[in-house]
Amino acid sequence: MQIVWFKRDLRVQDHRALTYAAQRGPVVPLFVVEPAYWQLDDVSCRHWDFAREALVSLREDLADLGQPLIVRVGDVLDVLDDLRKTVGVHGLWSHEETGNGWTFARDKRVGAWCRAKGVLWHEIPQHGVQRRMASRNGWATQWDRFMAEPIVNAPVLKPTGVSPGPIPTAKDLNLVPDGARERQKGGRAAAEDVLSSFLTARGRTYRRAMSSPLAGAHACSRLSPHLAWGSLSMREVTQATWARQREVKLRGARDGWGGALSSFSGRLHWHCHFIQKLEDAPRIEFENLHRGYDGIRPSAPDAERLVAWARGETGLPFVDACMRSLRATGWLNFRMRAMVMAVASYHLWLHWRAPGLELARLFTDYEPGIHWSQVQMQSGTTGINTVRVYNPVKQGMDQDPTGAFTRRWVPELAKIDDQFLQEPWKAGNAGAVLGQAYPIPVVDHLSAARDARERIWAVRKGEVFRQEAQGIVAKHASRKTPRSRPRKSGTSKQLDLPL
Repeated sequence: MQIVWFKRDLRVQDHRALTYAAQRGPVVPLFVVEPAYWQLDDVSCRHWDFAREALVSLREDLADLGQPLIVRVGDVLDVLDDLRKTVGVHGLWSHEETGNGWTFARDKRVGAWCRAKGVLWHEIPQHGVQRRMASRNGWATQWDRFMAEPIVNAPVLKPTGVSPGPIPTAKDLNLVPDGARERQKGGRAAAEDVLSSFLTARGRTYRRAMSSPLAGAHACSRLSPHLAWGSLSMREVTQATWARQREVKLRGARDGWGGALSSFSGRLHWHCHFIQKLEDAPRIEFENLHRGYDGIRPSAPDAERLVAWARGETGLPFVDACMRSLRATGWLNFRMRAMVMAVASYHLWLHWRAPGLELARLFTDYEPGIHWSQVQMQSGTTGINTVRVYNPVKQGMDQDPTGAFTRRWVPELAKIDDQFLQEPWKAGNAGAVLGQAYPIPVVDHLSAARDARERIWAVRKGEVFRQEAQGIVAKHASRKTPRSRPRKSGTSKQLDLPL
């Protein structure tokens, strides 16, 4: 009897763990709902609702193969012990996972259980992240080679007679609804529709529209939550993109598709590149990547500022619009993700951990490896990336020139003229709006940005800082090949790479 443990790989297509296990014997396809995980600070109801939809879809697909998904609630070791006693466990199969610190510790416990019980645990790579790397040299080439390997077909399964068990609801898990009324839907069919519509219709303006919070919501692929939960494999997305690129090249039309697909293909590399950082250094979920920044910000955040930022009540209209939109939809385009994190860490001078947790809960596509790498990048604590202190007023003017996005999410500014929308404190009627219908800014964004730059750059001096930075470059920096080199437009600014 082979147990296939589904984690962040909720599909039957291109699922090597499932296919290989079925070649060894009868399969129990298992998903364990772990209540302790769903009470963590970086997970939320919107994550479970999306995952549950994917699980319902997965159960149907597995049933079509001959054996529906088995769902159990509890600690994974208790579940495995029970299965071992009732049906026997000869082998445990799963895909490798680069998750948060909790899942890392959980997997260590599972490994110890397997060794103690004499069960062989087969962990299969599912995308471009490589374990126990000695060097980043050749990483991009290996990524291309892995993605070019054949997509494996779903196997035929034999019924095991094990009771499927119910898939719990958010209420069953004591998860409080978090207001994501416009959240993307999960499941294989939704993922396939999103991929198809992007590659054939929506994606043509991807390159120029990705920075806009309005246009980006349509022109970006919107695949990131499906990749985070594995409804599609990275190999499937990559090969579909390559096929579309070949088709566009053969057609020879100069209609924007070539550049759009080139940019998107580059971001697929970056997706795994950032997860690799957490794989190589799990501590970056909790600690500054560069130790030179230890203590630069207060470890306990200013609660008033943190709440104002999280609720979209900073008095900086474009920042507030982005945070309110994110809370309702679970998605934000890459430049705006970078900006809201930068405002939290620079202008509000909050330690990145607290706003990082808030964003993790809000992003439907939360992927720990990408998330914590990018949170630190936007907070200036990597020691190797350019310090970008976004001007939230200028970003509003540049990325929302008509004001449509800001006005939708900050209706309190209805009486403010368009020319003052991003700087309502300059409007003649500011006194009738600010401090009444809408907050006075919690900081002066210009002076706060200046102070933050001075503090950050003050650390970047001296040979000790440079030596540690060189070590970080050697371990974590990308090694680019011609095929994997993304264009410059925004590639280093992506937070959770919302493709």
